[in-house]
Amino acid sequence: MAPPGMSDAAPQVCVLALNSGSSSLKFGLYRVGSRRIDVLLSGEAGSIGDPIGQFEARDAGGETVVAEAASFPSQREAIIRIEKCLADTNVPAPNIIGHRIVHGGPMLREHCLIDASVLGLLDAASVFAPLHTAAALSVVRFAGERYPTLPQVACFDTTFHAAMPDVARILPIARDLQSEGIQRYGFHGLSCESIVHQLAPDVPDRLIIAHLGNGASVTAVKGGKSIDTSMGLTPTGGVIMGSRSGDLDPGVLVYLMRAKRYDAAMVEELVDRRSGLLGISGLSSDMRRLHHAAPSDRDVRLAIQMFCYSVRKQIAAMIAVLDGVDVVVFTGGIGEHDDAVRAAICSGLSWIGLRLDDARNRSATNPISDPTAGAAVLVLPSDEDEQIARHAWALAPRAVS
Repeated sequence: MAPPGMSDAAPQVCVLALNSGSSSLKFGLYRVGSRRIDVLLSGEAGSIGDPIGQFEARDAGGETVVAEAASFPSQREAIIRIEKCLADTNVPAPNIIGHRIVHGGPMLREHCLIDASVLGLLDAASVFAPLHTAAALSVVRFAGERYPTLPQVACFDTTFHAAMPDVARILPIARDLQSEGIQRYGFHGLSCESIVHQLAPDVPDRLIIAHLGNGASVTAVKGGKSIDTSMGLTPTGGVIMGSRSGDLDPGVLVYLMRAKRYDAAMVEELVDRRSGLLGISGLSSDMRRLHHAAPSDRDVRLAIQMFCYSVRKQIAAMIAVLDGVDVVVFTGGIGEHDDAVRAAICSGLSWIGLRLDDARNRSATNPISDPTAGAAVLVLPSDEDEQIARHAWALAPRAVS
């Protein structure tokens, strides 16, 4: 499952993977080559923009080497701290920098080297995912300032879904708008790639990946290829998420614009930042906090129930797309760590043969499904940064080695 160009004879390089969120920056330094990837250092700068943030770093063995409170007014300070951490821990200097880019728009559907032209296209595409793209572009530019001689690579979350069939990709809108790139793109593609890579060489023919975190999506994978996914034009669509609404009746937005005089900024604020688990519960977008409050708060219980209900319906829809299912994989922060949510989602899918083993589900011991179940259910880690390293390695000029 190596990317094109990777061969046993190819030289090793060190890739710095940068995975930016709206208020966080994850990083990983990888030694890549000869079909093997070794993580040398990984970590995260969190709560960027808040008065007090956090910085953590782990070595190749997963041991914590840095854990401190820190202030990161912007992504720039986070990159400077990462650069210092690389120097202080005496790891090799990076040869290439790879970035996770959520949305490249209609013109950027394949992972690529970043140049001035690509930056211009990314600026133009920021309208599709303003919650994510602005932060990612700032990281690209700041990294270019700190490492001016290193090639940088853009790895798109939409690439995994680029070959979806028309029946899933095309949205039911006027054809002239379709031609402007308004279509289903799909997201969490690097996460889905990492799951397919982990299952290789025996990738099941009919696979469903439920990436559940603050952002959440469900993807149908046929023979290793995405054929449908819950998110659409933007990462706001699909299932209920932490603070994102997921799918809404379009009439809701028309009503808000007509009766409540909402403009585009107000609609965006509502569907991206004041909806989902946060909007329903009135308390938090964090599932861990909701679990703690659920026994005494009806709205919180409803938020959790609606989240699980939403994901369960989408898994059932993808079963229909695939004409059955062989394996369901839970991944992402909630998917990997919340056994109660996994149980609630699967409890309504026994009709298709999805049944969990309670003890294995609680301990996340694979497979977490009952041995007599008609389909296997697994919990696997999402390793987007390793996928970034693979693609950066394959795309970077051999002159860096």
